[in-house]
Amino acid sequence: MPNTTANGLTIEYETTGDRADPAMLLVMGLGGQLIYWPDGFCQALADRGYFVIRYDNRDVGLSSRLESAGVPDLGALMQGKGDSPYLLSDMAADGIGLLDALGLAAAHVVGASMGGMIAQHMALDHPARVLTLCSIMSTPTGRMDADPPTPEANAVLMRPVPTGRDEAIDASVEAAKVVGSPGFPLDEAAVRDLAGRSFDRGFYPLGPMRQFAAILATGDWSARLKALDVATLVIHGDADPLVRPSWGRKTAEAIPGARFLAIPGMGHNLPEGAWPTLVDAIVANVEAAAER
Repeated sequence: MPNTTANGLTIEYETTGDRADPAMLLVMGLGGQLIYWPDGFCQALADRGYFVIRYDNRDVGLSSRLESAGVPDLGALMQGKGDSPYLLSDMAADGIGLLDALGLAAAHVVGASMGGMIAQHMALDHPARVLTLCSIMSTPTGRMDADPPTPEANAVLMRPVPTGRDEAIDASVEAAKVVGSPGFPLDEAAVRDLAGRSFDRGFYPLGPMRQFAAILATGDWSARLKALDVATLVIHGDADPLVRPSWGRKTAEAIPGARFLAIPGMGHNLPEGAWPTLVDAIVANVEAAAER
């Protein structure tokens, strides 16, 4: 996989499809490497005529690790105190910097979970660079006290960091059973394979802690979303126990003209059985924007 310098950092990325096609930038969530965007999902978008770009956010995978930033005080940040070494707006600037490095004026931006938050900030801070916006299983605030994760999902989020490869793989399977999609089959072998590849590619527990700090420190930006003028699709699984469906609806309500799509049985992941629905909806949002 190639890498480039973007926003002063090394960003690892991968592309699928024809560079002559419209660009579609995929932004992954908390601690998720670019390989968390399934190959088949990326290929399905490329087959519909898009140049698909996925990348490692800062502090995960093979992109720059901000070692000098140290360990954030998440407890203080949860209480509205303390500092974060960076914010979601900085992570958004990384993605825009990647477009710069690739010589792309703009892209259709699709983000999942924290990636949806980052995508929203791309649209807020760099509106000319975002052709359309799709926010999946995400939220317009880093503070979800009004409708928090289920106790089981919160336990997954706050569990101790695995210390070895086998433990990391087992933890991923257990997490998938809790936050995954009850309406779709759980492919345990695929979960194990992805967790193993992720561990081998770039196990770095401090990175997700700093990313989580960025979410907490950014706070609530829902009021800013009311100024957006971009064709927006908000997708959420109706069985998401981690980022509850109400947050997807609040995202759509905050963005003028946004369309909300609930996917029955989908939790906080991208189950293969939902790919056709997701791809069709993303493409339909792009095509509707073109017609407008």
